[in-house]
Amino acid sequence: MIIDAHAHLWKKQTGRRDSSPVRSLTNGKSDFGGEIRQMMPPYMLDGENSPEMLISNMDYAGVSGAVIVGEVMDGNQDEYFKAAKAKYPDRLKICSFFDEGEEYTLDGFDGIKICACKLKTPGIQKHIDVFEKADKEGKFVCIELEDGDSQTGEMREIIEQFPDLKIAIGHFGMVTRKNWTEQIKLARNKNVFVESGGITWLFNEEFYPYPSAIKAINEAADICGFDKLMWGSDYPRTMVEITYKMSFDFVLKSNEIRDIDKDKFLFDNARSFYGFDNLPEIKPVPNML
Repeated sequence: MIIDAHAHLWKKQTGRRDSSPVRSLTNGKSDFGGEIRQMMPPYMLDGENSPEMLISNMDYAGVSGAVIVGEVMDGNQDEYFKAAKAKYPDRLKICSFFDEGEEYTLDGFDGIKICACKLKTPGIQKHIDVFEKADKEGKFVCIELEDGDSQTGEMREIIEQFPDLKIAIGHFGMVTRKNWTEQIKLARNKNVFVESGGITWLFNEEFYPYPSAIKAINEAADICGFDKLMWGSDYPRTMVEITYKMSFDFVLKSNEIRDIDKDKFLFDNARSFYGFDNLPEIKPVPNML
């Protein structure tokens, strides 16, 4: 069984790239702050990144559950996330979206997503109330940090202040950037984990089967242990280059990771961290090949 710790949904993109708008177009494309980008696979025709399409991909690939996180470029999709969770309550966990200067809520959500790397003004500590509220309400925090170690000092202080708060560090600590292991070291703390959403994007120039990504996963495990690492796909943006199944298949087929550690990375750790219950075991359907 497999859990995806990092996937996206949106009705229509209403976010920003720096100060320029990001807007959904057609055939999987978006206006990315004045540049046309292939944001999704071309079969996503109308600009909507729907939960039905995600669940179909999950069923095909054999993924039982997924964690839905927001992104600044997508804009606030809180109500869309709630509707998705209502339709697939056993399979999805959802994060409310935090954007500096905007109202946020944890009501009806499993956790909250903070793009600390895209704060309008520097300083994670300015938003300590978000961490305090999540801690009091027993919700988890998904956070993406600036490249390297520029924000790890602040995060260590927050982790010390809220030692029981579950925190997931996103994008595998921006693994291809200098000093990425400083973010991984945060997972030496009891309730801090690391998820690999976007790792195939970060190693995209190398491409499948991503031998350097496998090496990085093992290096991270040497730092914090396989008990603290979780797989994420970064669906659907990474699917413009690969299939959904390929985003974890390179791990399954690797001879450099033990089977017991594959189980932890792909399922066990995420089930415990995010609190999944009643996940279905997806039965594979033979395809024409």
